Amino acid sequence: MWAVSTVTMLVLAGILPDFQLQSADDESTTRLAMTAALGAGAFGLLSALVWPLLVRLLLLVPALVLGLLVFFLNGSLLILALRLVPSGDSEAAPETAVIVAAVMSAVASATGGALAVRDDDAYRRRLYRLADRRRRALPPGPSSPGTVFMQLDGVGHDLLLAAVGKGLMPTVARWLGEGAGAGRRPTHRLTAWRTDWSSQTGASQLGILHGSNHDVPAFRWYEKAAREVMVCNRPTSAAELQRRAIDRTGDNGLLTADGASRGNLFSGGADEQALVLSIATKRRDRRNRSRAGYFAYFSDPANAVRTALSFIAEVGREIGQSTRARVRKARPRVSRGGLYPFVRAFATVVERDVVVAAVMGDMFAGRTAVYADLVAYDEVAHHSGPFGRDVEKVLERLDRALALIEKAAEHAPRPYRLVVLSDHGQSPGETFRARYGLGLGDLVRAGCGLPVPRRARRTHSGAEARAVVRAALRRPVEEGGEQHRPSRRRSEPIVLASGNLGLVSFPDVPHRMTKEEIDARHPALLTTLANHPGIGFLLVRSERYGGVVLGAYGAEIPLDRLDDDPGPLEVFGPGAADAVRRTHSFPSTADIMVNSAYDPADGEVLAFEEQIGSHGGLGGAQGRPFLLSPVALSAPVDDGQDLAGAEQVHRVLRRWLSEANGPQVPVEAEPQERAA
Repeated sequence: MWAVSTVTMLVLAGILPDFQLQSADDESTTRLAMTAALGAGAFGLLSALVWPLLVRLLLLVPALVLGLLVFFLNGSLLILALRLVPSGDSEAAPETAVIVAAVMSAVASATGGALAVRDDDAYRRRLYRLADRRRRALPPGPSSPGTVFMQLDGVGHDLLLAAVGKGLMPTVARWLGEGAGAGRRPTHRLTAWRTDWSSQTGASQLGILHGSNHDVPAFRWYEKAAREVMVCNRPTSAAELQRRAIDRTGDNGLLTADGASRGNLFSGGADEQALVLSIATKRRDRRNRSRAGYFAYFSDPANAVRTALSFIAEVGREIGQSTRARVRKARPRVSRGGLYPFVRAFATVVERDVVVAAVMGDMFAGRTAVYADLVAYDEVAHHSGPFGRDVEKVLERLDRALALIEKAAEHAPRPYRLVVLSDHGQSPGETFRARYGLGLGDLVRAGCGLPVPRRARRTHSGAEARAVVRAALRRPVEEGGEQHRPSRRRSEPIVLASGNLGLVSFPDVPHRMTKEEIDARHPALLTTLANHPGIGFLLVRSERYGGVVLGAYGAEIPLDRLDDDPGPLEVFGPGAADAVRRTHSFPSTADIMVNSAYDPADGEVLAFEEQIGSHGGLGGAQGRPFLLSPVALSAPVDDGQDLAGAEQVHRVLRRWLSEANGPQVPVEAEPQERAA
């Protein structure tokens, strides 16, 4: 490596005008080579000795900022190394030193295989060395197994099986005893589960980690009591939702005992947290700083270089893929310009690298329970669609991340069980606006007799990835375009979208309006919505029946009769009636809940957002995520029973933690929900 660095430094000195190893009048090749050799050696020694100390001093710096500082600190080390060289007049401009240091790290890493297409082996070896040093310094870990929960955001049950069948996920195939591992006894079992009506990360992950997602009717909704819009990926909203869940259950969460939360919206009660949105507004201290994973990742500057180059490549890949889609005039299609290529690259490269490194660091530290979210697939599928070539590469990388974590378990101080799950799936389909030429907000205004603007403002997508960016920056940045406190005239309706789920609220009425009140105020509204071909059904409160589902051709079915006569809910499959009834019981349910139409023949829904792969309501693959668990653990549910709702998944995961005989709260003592 020293020889490679020396040659690289010589080449760069000949190319870059602001980087020299000798004075201009000194033409001695021997002295030039000696200076380069000494400079490369000093730089390597400083990187080995000083760099880990610098990273430890910067542990309170947010992860994303630390990743950017790597290049500037690396350049500073190079300038220091050149000044320590006793021969020659070495010098480099600060900006040039950054470039030289980055190139030298990249070349050295490439020589060692760290920047190869499949770079996991070299990266794993570096972390193994770190693990071995820790193991010698620390007492032996407990003999009871720890548990790692890896959430593949947005990957549905059927999609996972299809990816295994195509050979995209060989690690998962081997666990299931399929593919190249066919004939072997499976090590994991695959179980489908059913989401709540709100099939999105906020509701699912809150229920999974904290045992309650009560009163989370959608990804975004208007709360009349506070007169503000709640958004699951807004830091202040996430913190409030977590507080409410803890108050309701009386328990801090799944990860309370020696747990770590990585890349999630909520903490789960973990002491070790990284890229967790619900703490993004808190002051940084010992409880929310990120140590294990970030030190393992950034202690080697080559990691930052590797991630930066992969980031640039991913931006180029997205630009190329979106350009091809426009040239082919692919349909459906949504806009993929602006900052989206960078958001995608962050989700598929930076977030993945940092979260995987954090999880491996947690395993090497012997933590009892780890829960991490990888958002890559969900982000790409929103814009490229749930299927196709664009997302297949993402699925391959997710499988490689699982393989990397599996291999790391072999070097951990205790045995680990790896559980993989998803929070929801994704359903394909064009947008409501693309098919009908107007958005849900336009349709609501028309039904109210209000003027309809020529172009309604688009709702932002890519929620999970943007949430991770906010957590990385530790900034209470609100989602652009969202109205924290709506400033429109209070007599006008507020229309919000969560995938193919729409919510209509009248802010000037302090209570949830009834069907009768809505009809008296806007006689044409409910009929306009219920009979539109792009809408599947409505849920409204009723003075006579308590709650009713409305559909086309005058269908009006009380909630307590849905089991006998599902009406417009029949097409949405089993569990739809229970999900609707549960949401109806929430205090914050909107005046009108709108679910788009669903075509079971092709599994398509119509998103009220600008997404061609969507989730948030009922209909298709979005409501059918998966749970992949080791066969050494008890079955999630008995044969013939359904695993329904995120809260039930929480109970299953809590039971599995108790089976490890660790310090977790036993399942018998699981906290019960308090009365609302």
